[in-house]
Amino acid sequence: MTKPPFVIKTAFGFRLWALNFRLTHVSKKSGHIAARIEAFRGRERNAHYLGYFDCFNRQLFYEAHDVLEELWLADRHGPDGDFYKGLIQLAGGFVHVQKNRRGPAQALLNLARRNLEKYPAQHHGLDRERVLGLISEWWQLLEKSGNARALLTAYPNPTLEPDCDQPPDVSRQ
Repeated sequence: MTKPPFVIKTAFGFRLWALNFRLTHVSKKSGHIAARIEAFRGRERNAHYLGYFDCFNRQLFYEAHDVLEELWLADRHGPDGDFYKGLIQLAGGFVHVQKNRRGPAQALLNLARRNLEKYPAQHHGLDRERVLGLISEWWQLLEKSGNARALLTAYPNPTLEPDCDQPPDVSRQ
């Protein structure tokens, strides 16, 4: 009789058998995210990255955060970790705008600015100065407004457009 990989003996002489296997965790979000990025598979840029902009530009800010989070988790300590974190914080700021939470929205916009300022003017096809301008514009609008949510209908939708004609920086992906 072969023994399982681990045998644990207790103080009373009983043997406990531990099985050597892992369950792979699949979150409830995985299928939802896969559906959001499907249209972007097979392109030069990462599907999660492109899916982020699609969601963001349709004011699906929470979904934008979710879609990009997987890419950030894989590189959070890498060269693009703060870049992805900044974009996630930007989307998170607008989630708070949608929920009429001015203070948390401004706090996340500030964090996004600090993270994105570290990168070159053009990074992964994104015009950093345009993004920083968007952050400043919305931070000031929030500062003057008593109703953060109303800003989303009173002003043009915040949008981000990566330059998909610019080749990806493969050394940093």
